[in-house]
Amino acid sequence: MGRAERLGSRAERTRGAILEAAEGLFAERGFATTRLEDVAARVGIRRASIVYYFKDKRELYEAVLESVFAALLRQIEAALSSADPLPQRVEAGVSAWVDFVGSRPSFARILLREVADAGPERASALLRHTQPFTELIRKQVFERSAPEDQQLAPVDPLHIASTIAGATVFYVAAMPILVPEVGADLLSPQQLETHRTQVLRIVRRLLGTRGPRPTRAHASAPHRETP
Repeated sequence: MGRAERLGSRAERTRGAILEAAEGLFAERGFATTRLEDVAARVGIRRASIVYYFKDKRELYEAVLESVFAALLRQIEAALSSADPLPQRVEAGVSAWVDFVGSRPSFARILLREVADAGPERASALLRHTQPFTELIRKQVFERSAPEDQQLAPVDPLHIASTIAGATVFYVAAMPILVPEVGADLLSPQQLETHRTQVLRIVRRLLGTRGPRPTRAHASAPHRETP
């Protein structure tokens, strides 16, 4: 590897470390009270080094939003773009959403802060990041519907999206604070799996579908399909 490649790799790692530190701090403290000095201290660099990558705090914050929303979009798009029937694709998309937010709780906190602080001048900036999700759902869910999908219960996409997104954002961002006796345990793999199961049950009820049948190992036990 040449010197230019080494410098490039180092610069990419430093930029990534700045974004990661800033994401955590913006989630913990919000945009207004987070300082570039705080980000630099968390990374272990000087404040001036951050300005080399991002001209000011606003540009850094926008880069953080772009990073988290783009990562989420990739996961949701991969889930919804499969060749599976619509109910399975919807469930895969919901699972991808729960997995992402559960593994990146800073996203849930930033999203709540961003919505709370979004006045008229900030609303358009937030929509710039959320509009691709609207287009993705329209394309992959509504435009790809098959004749058999007409048997699904009629749902309002705005309400189902609000129900699913709201449940997980509140669970990840608020419940560890509101239920301190369990705290971080709510974000353990086991608890997140339980949350995913409950959210999928809600989705099935809304769509009028049923869950997967039991495996062969449990076929002998009395079973009622999960609604």
